[in-house]
Amino acid sequence: MLTMDLILWRHAEAEVGTEHMNDLARPLTARGEKQAARMAAWLDRQLPDGLRVLSSPARRAEQTAMALGRKYKLRAELLPEGTVQDVLDLVQWPRSRGAVLVVGHQPVLGQTIAHLMDIHSQQCAVRKGSVWWLRQRQRMEHSETTLLAVLSPDFLYRHCALWLGSI
Repeated sequence: MLTMDLILWRHAEAEVGTEHMNDLARPLTARGEKQAARMAAWLDRQLPDGLRVLSSPARRAEQTAMALGRKYKLRAELLPEGTVQDVLDLVQWPRSRGAVLVVGHQPVLGQTIAHLMDIHSQQCAVRKGSVWWLRQRQRMEHSETTLLAVLSPDFLYRHCALWLGSI
């Protein structure tokens, strides 16, 4: 049985762009930095060894990827105007083995999820800083895509605050 995990992480909250600002240069807000740090802490405990991390070269996506504290590669295919096919070709879905973490943008992340999960909508809503974890299993002639987890940094914050408050 061949297995591939694809973890899609939307960049955290970024500064609002102005007409004079290059969209790719928009940095994370202070809230976005906290979102990225919370999600990175959770991911770091869950991610398997041998993981490949790929990020859009947009500043907000790279800052999100940096929060994880692991090596990553910047890939132009993950820029905001990328396509579902760009993402799938880049990660070699479903031919590759192991796990790939992609840090990118809407709408392409939501479109990729809808495509892989065979959702009849053209895209899924992916909140800023959220992670969608998908697994592809190939058994002989049969393949299936399973959704393992969907988490938002706001949920992680509330969940941890409630848990700490109960101690």
